[in-house]
Amino acid sequence: MQVKDITNFLENIAPSSLQESYDNSGLLVGSYDQEVSKALITLDVTNEVVEEAIANNCDIIIAHHPIIFKGLKRLVGNTMTEKLVIKAIKNDINLYAVHTNLDNVLGGVNGILSEKLNLINTQILSPKKDGLSKVVVFCPKEHIESVQKAMFNNGAGSIGNYDSCSFITDGKGTFRALEGSNPFVGNKNSLHQEDEYRLEVIVEDHNLDKVVRAMINAHPYEEVAHDIYKLTNTNSNIGSGMIGELKKETNIKEYLKFVKNTLGCSYIKHNKLVDKPIKKVAICGGSGSFLIPEAARKNADLFITSDIKYHDYFEYLGEMTIADAGHFETEHPVKELIYAYLKKKFPNFALQISKMSANPISFL
Repeated sequence: MQVKDITNFLENIAPSSLQESYDNSGLLVGSYDQEVSKALITLDVTNEVVEEAIANNCDIIIAHHPIIFKGLKRLVGNTMTEKLVIKAIKNDINLYAVHTNLDNVLGGVNGILSEKLNLINTQILSPKKDGLSKVVVFCPKEHIESVQKAMFNNGAGSIGNYDSCSFITDGKGTFRALEGSNPFVGNKNSLHQEDEYRLEVIVEDHNLDKVVRAMINAHPYEEVAHDIYKLTNTNSNIGSGMIGELKKETNIKEYLKFVKNTLGCSYIKHNKLVDKPIKKVAICGGSGSFLIPEAARKNADLFITSDIKYHDYFEYLGEMTIADAGHFETEHPVKELIYAYLKKKFPNFALQISKMSANPISFL
């Protein structure tokens, strides 16, 4: 198996285009064409993790956090990052990260965190805008199903919890084939009129290129008349955080104890506990304090994330409990998630979850 077999699969689940502008997900060290036989899955790349990979003959490390976050101007071993990159190169170990792009999809970090914390009826807490386009194509009636199917099979037509969504209208297309053309219907230098359908589908931008290619390949015409419109609609499948419900109203102290035990937290910091049983819970693995206002706007009783600043705890006192369960603690389930995805796709490929705790924080 080659590195690109793994990276292409993971980027089909969490496209690189969905990572935040500050991020550096993707293949950071190695070659897409390199043959690999065993992967080590971790939250962070540390010296202990690289040594573990060497000892277990792993030739690719798949991490959530990218080891190269800021630009490297030299590789001389002056910093821990430089030392680890050099060690990986010397031992032919590829380093790959799937970070905020995996944060921003339904089946990503916040998806598995929601499962761990027993949330149901979940949806993206803060859906992204400007990630959708509408593709319109004009097609002879007898070919509409094949063109439509090709577009659906490449990711078009998904809206929320629905797929295969489209709109078709009846009409007539006109054209005149000029010299040098090879018309599918009609004659050269004669105005032709054809019964056609106008097919409209919504496409997530990261799928746009392959949808258009599939459409053109399935279409019978030499020149495929089509339009692409940029939309400002909210994409409910892409975005930050998650919000859901507990199966029944629950005492908040008991639920926070459950969260602490489930995630292995040394402690959970929180503001004033709401004086009522809780039902609606919002979460964001990793640093999610920027989502506090959105969690409150959507009437969450409790918002769980990490890296909350002192003054954030004053917000929404008595209305919503804000809890910091730790960055490592809210993200380490991602290792199980990546393992499960890869094991299902490549059942005969050797996979190992790192046994090294990459949490750099200790408590006295």
